[in-house]
Amino acid sequence: MIQATNTLSHTFALCILLMICIVLVRNPATAESIPVHHQEGVSRGFPVIRSLDGKILATGDTIQVADGHKVTSEMVFRFRDGSLYDEKTVFSQDGTFRLLSDHLIQKGPSFPHPIDIFIDCSKNEITIHSNDKGKEKDSIQHMDLPEDLADGMLLTLLRNISPSTAETKLSLLTTSSKPRLIKLSITPKGERSFTTGGTTHKACDFAIHVEIGGVAGAVAPLIGKQPPDTHVWMSIGTVPTFVRFEGPLYDGGPILKAELAKMRISADNLNLQANQKRPKKN
Repeated sequence: MIQATNTLSHTFALCILLMICIVLVRNPATAESIPVHHQEGVSRGFPVIRSLDGKILATGDTIQVADGHKVTSEMVFRFRDGSLYDEKTVFSQDGTFRLLSDHLIQKGPSFPHPIDIFIDCSKNEITIHSNDKGKEKDSIQHMDLPEDLADGMLLTLLRNISPSTAETKLSLLTTSSKPRLIKLSITPKGERSFTTGGTTHKACDFAIHVEIGGVAGAVAPLIGKQPPDTHVWMSIGTVPTFVRFEGPLYDGGPILKAELAKMRISADNLNLQANQKRPKKN
């Protein structure tokens, strides 16, 4: 009798789980393109990546240029262990933001699954070069890519999301040898204060939650495969700007922090030093 009861309980639990999965599949979360409130232009920044205990792991360089409604942005992080994170994103900003292409390279000891993936939205085409356990693989996949695809654009999109918006849904293509579309749920989690030069400012803490969807999404939390939320702090004001990122760089990766580097200007005049090193003419 006890064995029969346990079997019925197990069967009932599976039925409930299956019903949840069917609901998730039939009612996918709606997503939305983000209106352009702040036009992107020319910019450059120097972020750093740290471990949670404050150790610097990588130094970065971000460069962005705009040509009319077309924007090209590149973010490069060079890790102290020789690893490389390089993402070049091209998007349009004509009324709403629209991803055109995204090229991501992750390689080195900090990335156990090196990947080189190029997303071409005009062709609905994904070109992948991966290396898994020393085996290199090239593939081209075709997929219907949604207009709200956010790969490589999260910081830009967050700059255009009001802290008063209860929730924003976006699509994201996972960067792996077997990419799949997932949903992101972005919600503000209140204000935080930060200081620059002794002046106090406010930032909105945006939590980015991964909604895997389907059967995999329903099962993921039960088996400990649900990715942790990522947090991004954006300054509050007339022109929002990036303050801090906290989350993993890849699925299953450690939680890291990224923020702008502190600068120190040298007192040495490099032009004078160069002139002094030049050989004198007879």
